[in-house]
Amino acid sequence: MKPLNRKNYGSIPHLIGSKIGETDKYVHEGQHRILTEKTRDKYDFVIVTEKYDGSNVGITKVDGRIMAITRSGYLAETSPYSQHHYFSKWVEFNKSRFDFIKEGERFVGEWMLVAHGTKYRIADEPFLAFDYFIKDNERLIYDDFLRLVVNRFHTPRIIYSGYGSLSIEEGMKRLLIPDPNFETEQPEGLVYRVERKCKFDFIAKYVRPGYESGKYIIGVDEKDLIWNMNIYGHTD
Repeated sequence: MKPLNRKNYGSIPHLIGSKIGETDKYVHEGQHRILTEKTRDKYDFVIVTEKYDGSNVGITKVDGRIMAITRSGYLAETSPYSQHHYFSKWVEFNKSRFDFIKEGERFVGEWMLVAHGTKYRIADEPFLAFDYFIKDNERLIYDDFLRLVVNRFHTPRIIYSGYGSLSIEEGMKRLLIPDPNFETEQPEGLVYRVERKCKFDFIAKYVRPGYESGKYIIGVDEKDLIWNMNIYGHTD
């Protein structure tokens, strides 16, 4: 069942030079330049955050009911993977915290319970919020998103924000100053987004060369899962 009859989150295209997989795509050269070399004009506002390697999930409200969904848009409780079952239980337990979600809208984040390509040290809960979509599938601008979740949920580390571009080299230089309270390994990469006249415009990501995506992922049998934190009786 897909409560919203759509995916929770689509695939983000890569900046030129990013490590890509077989089905990944690059952004247009012009978009790459806007984000990393020179913005179009004074209206381009660029936000760069750390990219985390977990499982994309969402929380939505349909017919007045709070629901946990996977990236593909299906109910998390129906997933073949136990990490999504834990996510569904976590959402149910915390459903009063999602009272800000309006009917047909969705709150998107990364479920960090299980290690995928990076091991993380998580102090409390394994959910990292990074986006919010209103009913017509339009993203909130980042400032509005942050105001919505401040003091409620953790959000990605902001590497840069401003009316100007940020080179990949500078972004990675800033990124690789580790967060001792979170990373236990070198970070995966960066997420760039540009907003224009208080509207979301486009988004792209950069995965550093040499990054081993999914190196800790186990098959559907889920033998020897690596947990990022001590939760539900599991230890890292």
